[in-house]
Amino acid sequence: MSTRTVVVHPDAETLAEATAARLLLHLLDAQSTHRPLHVGLTGGTVGIKTLARIAEAPLRHAVDWTGVHLWWGDERFLPAGDPDRNETQARAALLDALPVPEENIHAMPPSDMAESPEEAARSYADELARHAPGTSDESGPAVPRFDVLLLGMGPDGHVASLFPEHDALEVTATTTVGVHGSPKPPPERVSLTFPAIEAAEEVWLVVGGADKAPAAARALAGEAVRTTPAAGALGRRRTLWLMDVAAAG
Repeated sequence: MSTRTVVVHPDAETLAEATAARLLLHLLDAQSTHRPLHVGLTGGTVGIKTLARIAEAPLRHAVDWTGVHLWWGDERFLPAGDPDRNETQARAALLDALPVPEENIHAMPPSDMAESPEEAARSYADELARHAPGTSDESGPAVPRFDVLLLGMGPDGHVASLFPEHDALEVTATTTVGVHGSPKPPPERVSLTFPAIEAAEEVWLVVGGADKAPAAARALAGEAVRTTPAAGALGRRRTLWLMDVAAAG
């Protein structure tokens, strides 16, 4: 696993704009060496604001979006089109304005297409496996080789829908997990597990706001994952903490 690099921006607006530019440049560079590209998106205030900044950036036109696959690190188990779903917010902020083929947008199944979070998790694990590189180590997680996996972090230190002291933290045999009893509504969710997160080439944690500062300090100090899950979010090659001054404390 990589070590953590911290980049601090003056405020949340600059954080979103800089992250958008960083991602677009990363995709452009990556497309010069390989394709398809796989990117994991995140929700949350800063995550969706970042997508909106991509939609406004002229550089977005330089990316060949037909060669990009989009995924999510977690999702609320709600009906399709629900305004609280990460997918719904991402489509409104960016995806509806991009020429990404619909088959390249890999949303987690909604509650009106799966009977339970567990069924949705199994379905998403199958979808991930279908796009896993054929030359990957068979003992490793069956997921695409994410060029970048974007993650937010909650004030309690959770990433994706992996919450402190929650049973989902212990799931390592699968790449996805159904979550019940989330301390943050809604209580039912679907999430990538740590093996799937750690398979990403690069993990970028995009963290803004003073309420995140205590958890960020604990995570960067290497506190136990059981109490601060963000401490375990590491990419294979690179881990970036992209923060505003308030979150950096």
